[in-house]
Amino acid sequence: MLIDEAAAEAPLATPVPEKRVRDRAATERAILDAAKSLLAEEGFQNFGINAVARRAGCDKQLIYRYYGGLNGLVEAIGADLGTWVRDRIPEDAGGMFLLTYGDLMERLALLFLEALRDDPLMRRIVAWEVSDNTEQVRRLAESRSKALSQWLERMKGSLTPPKGIDAAAVNAILIAAIQHLVLSASAGGQCAGLALKTAKDWEKAATALKRIVRGVYG
Repeated sequence: MLIDEAAAEAPLATPVPEKRVRDRAATERAILDAAKSLLAEEGFQNFGINAVARRAGCDKQLIYRYYGGLNGLVEAIGADLGTWVRDRIPEDAGGMFLLTYGDLMERLALLFLEALRDDPLMRRIVAWEVSDNTEQVRRLAESRSKALSQWLERMKGSLTPPKGIDAAAVNAILIAAIQHLVLSASAGGQCAGLALKTAKDWEKAATALKRIVRGVYG
């Protein structure tokens, strides 16, 4: 009789660890997503353990348990941003032959423009980079910059810029121009008199970017 009872109870015990693992992973993701959305909407001013817990719908102790507190959560957001470039700016050529360094930079410029327009948190981070020099902002900015540099290194392979061109300086200005366009559009729908509201407006901006890239790199 004792053997029969043990056999009957055994199958009920096996699913428990699997359920706990699955629940923890889902909770961690919910906390991270809540933290990112809170940052995108309200910035660091209202970014705290209690606010994140309310947004995630969980006990705040779980944030300490899974992330070690607010600093650990910021680190996790930074690591998540490290995959942003890979996820939003795919490394496949997408049917486009990258025969020259100009081809590469044109593709990067257009994809970066589109990705930044679609991501409110990344726009926030870009704005913070030039206005809020805190340790938390630096961590997030460094993660973004590092991911973008790594993308370029992987994609360029043997492609090199024309001789006499300081590619690092040109690319920095190109990226800065894209960022400013997107931030200005988000704030006021225009930049230096260029309307940036409709799809046609953005087509004009994209065409101008391509002409600048080709003017430098050919």
